[in-house]
Formats: sequence, structure tokens, C-alpha cells
Amino acid sequence: MSRLTGVFSALHEAQRTALIPFITAGDPSTSGVVTLLHTLVAAGADAIELGVPFSDPMADGPVIQGSSERALARGVSLRQVLAWVREFRQQNQATPIILMGYLNPVEIMGMQRFAEEAADAGVDGVILVDMTPEEAEEASALLRRAGVDPIFLLAPTSGPQRVAAVKRLGSGFVYYVSLRGITGSQQQDWDEVLARVVELRRELEMPMAIGFGIRDAATAQRLAQGADAVVIGSALVQRLQQAQGDVDAQRLATEFLAPIRAALDEGIRA
Repeated sequence: MSRLTGVFSALHEAQRTALIPFITAGDPSTSGVVTLLHTLVAAGADAIELGVPFSDPMADGPVIQGSSERALARGVSLRQVLAWVREFRQQNQATPIILMGYLNPVEIMGMQRFAEEAADAGVDGVILVDMTPEEAEEASALLRRAGVDPIFLLAPTSGPQRVAAVKRLGSGFVYYVSLRGITGSQQQDWDEVLARVVELRRELEMPMAIGFGIRDAATAQRLAQGADAVVIGSALVQRLQQAQGDVDAQRLATEFLAPIRAALDEGIRA
């Protein structure tokens, strides 16, 4: 059983919704990445999406684009990101880490080597935004053989063929993009999102995480009615931009996530 499967199984038994925060590796600093990961766990994260900086993050809005640019300016590379995961694993063997990024840095390393090195570092899942499931047969097989879950995106525009490909090639969970747009956008019709997520969970028989447009505790609590996990990225990254040093980044992350964790748990009790 993969670490992700184990976490989702335990949360399902406890009737809890997973909180998955996203940060960009190397932003707001390179010195505090690992400590910030531990802070996210202490604040209630059940898994963490760690963004691999890329120069052309086409699915991301200006907030995450900016964080990626700042991290690249600090010299952050895919190898450095893997090194940070390895360091995190020295103290935490329980919390899943999902790398989220784009194909280019992975292809430069080579998919097989990347899969092996990611697994060795302690990575549990990989989301490559520009790797469509229809073109991911070989990559998915290499990742799964190494023990890393290939995680795919579905959106309101995804048709039956895309859904079937995700069911065949994906594992860990499915990331449902809640709107037609980029990260950080706003979404109004959450009822429609929840209805679609419930349908997809039945069809795919995998946990469903909802991301894009979730900015506060109230929205997260509402989505917990139908989602197995909520992913919060742009709102957290935007908050961390205000940090005056690593300790302040830890404080800001805790202040932001703790109420969301409480709202998710309160929603389940209700």
C-alpha cells in the first residue's frame, strides 16, 4: 500500500477530509523549505503538494507564476527539490509529498531516472500538468514501477475518453480542477463541482481532491461535503509572500491553515 493510499484510507475511516496545501519549493526562501514543510504538517496538512519551479507554468495564475520565477532566480532546480524531500523524510516518514510541476525538467533528467530518484528521496506522487493521460502510458508505468503514484487532472471539460484514461493510468488520487481557468481564479458554482466530483468518484473508484479557487475556511468546509481532499495553493502562496524571514513564513502558514483545518473537522462533526 502506498503512503497516499494509506492516508486516504485512514481519513476515510475517520470520516475526515484531507487538507493538501501547495507551496512552491524555494519560495519565499531556499533556507526555510524543509522547516516550512514540517510547519504545514503541524498546522494540519495531511499531504503536501510541493511545486517544482518552471519558467513557463501555463496552468498557473500570476501568484504561483511569481513564486516560480522567484524560486528560479534563487537557483532552485529539480535536484534541489528532491534533496529537500529527502531531508524532510529524515524526520517525517508519514506525510505524503506530491511533486507538482511540468514535463520539461523531468524530461531533461529522463523519466526513468526521475522516477527512481523521486522514489528514493521519498516522493509519493507526481502531478505533471502538461502530461495528458492519453500520452502517459510509458511514464505512468515507470512511476508506478518505482512506487510513485502518477496523479492526473480532470476538469469540467474532461470527456469520457480522458476519464477512462485517468482510471486506467492514474493512482493515489485524482485532482479535480474546479473551474475552466488558471490557479487562483474564482469559482461560484460549488454545487455543480461537488455533484461532478461525486459522479467521478463512483466511476473512478479513487479519492477525489478539489483544487483551484479555494481560498478560505468556509469554502473548504463546503467542499468537504463531497471531496476526499481540498487543495489550497494560490491563497497560501500569496500569504507567504508577506513573510519577513523564515520564522515569519512559518507563522503565516500556521495562521492561514489552522482555521481551515478546524473548519474541515467541524464540518465533519456537524
